[in-house]
Amino acid sequence: MTLECGCNKNRDRYVSFEGIDCDGNARRIMELIDQHLAIPGRNNRFWEYFCKKREGGSGPRPDDLFLIHANINQVRELFETWNDQAALQLLEQLEEECC
Repeated sequence: MTLECGCNKNRDRYVSFEGIDCDGNARRIMELIDQHLAIPGRNNRFWEYFCKKREGGSGPRPDDLFLIHANINQVRELFETWNDQAALQLLEQLEEECC
């Protein structure tokens, strides 16, 4: 079964991460999360915890890619809930190429 993600099929993370901007795409996902959470009614206790964790609240600050990967289902649910297709596409690309 082949998933069509719109990502560049010539890049293969198992061969090389060359040409794949994992950190940049993770940063863009974080910016999209921030945009959603800035809208009243979209924040909740989980996202408060997520933001605290992001800042290194109770330990070292995790990088964006790790934090997204560790919470990928919640990130996906946020974007699905608010029907953000562009964010979902970028998340799928990040997952395919980097996670």
